[in-house]
Amino acid sequence: MLIERPRRLRINEQIRSLVRETRLSTKELMYPIFVKDGKGIKEEIGAMPGQYRYSIDMLSEEIKAVQEAGVNHVILFGIPFDEDHDACGSSAHDPNGIVQRAIREIKEHSDIFVTTDVCLCEYTDHGHCGILDPDGYVNNDKTLEVLAKTALSHVEAGADMVAPSDMMDGHIAALRSILDENNFVNTPIMAYAVKYASNFYGPFREAANSAPGKGDRKGYQMDYHNSREAEVEAALDVKEGADIIMVKPALPYLDIIAKLRPQIKKPMAAYCVSGEYSMMKLAVDKGIVSEDLIYESHIAMKRAGADAILTYFAKDLGKFLQEV
Repeated sequence: MLIERPRRLRINEQIRSLVRETRLSTKELMYPIFVKDGKGIKEEIGAMPGQYRYSIDMLSEEIKAVQEAGVNHVILFGIPFDEDHDACGSSAHDPNGIVQRAIREIKEHSDIFVTTDVCLCEYTDHGHCGILDPDGYVNNDKTLEVLAKTALSHVEAGADMVAPSDMMDGHIAALRSILDENNFVNTPIMAYAVKYASNFYGPFREAANSAPGKGDRKGYQMDYHNSREAEVEAALDVKEGADIIMVKPALPYLDIIAKLRPQIKKPMAAYCVSGEYSMMKLAVDKGIVSEDLIYESHIAMKRAGADAILTYFAKDLGKFLQEV
């Protein structure tokens, strides 16, 4: 006679939901938004159907839609005018730069929590995430000063949290130092601690016009063959003062999230990146898979150990969760 019958707890949705181990809430979602210099702009991103670049004057409608979906966190990526690109990415820390003005506009009209991406790739004329030496090598230590100034300018404009994505060594310590020195001791830092040099970023580079002109980013982003290195990177960022540790991309790196989870006592985030979005979106739109795949995929990120998820599906998931 069978004593153990696990199916007893699967007989209907009422019992399944009672014993469910992993849940997803809109409170755990963060929606990426691309903000572009100009006016009257709402451009669909070719490689990311359903995602757009917005000028600042078009932001309020999008922020309203995000909040109506039950999502109260956004992360901003800035796209300046072409003429504002230079070798040092100096417009990244301009007090009147695209992200700084976007923050002020959003904060004037809503109470949504604003995180900003801190990097130079959208602002340099060469597309790399830092300042280049004459031989083309990204100079780590020279870049830190510019990143720190950029983070400070975002917080001074009203950002609630900053998220450096450059993968320079020592960047968390540099940001924490300048924020503390300027009395922003309560501003958290979400570290792109474990960011792999991934092929899944392709659509983002189109969206943000941030592909490097020469070479690639394998000299500073992580080698996707490596797992133990993730432990080193995460531990360093925690030691330097990071408040949240992020793994990027998400689905192809669930093993990394699960591996780090027992070691990292700080909250952990996963970034469901542009390539993941575009592939799932295409598969759903073509009828290859059910739309429920989107929800299932994000549950997998939570199950692996993520506390928060940055995802282009945040609005869709918010509407879905409100309905169920």
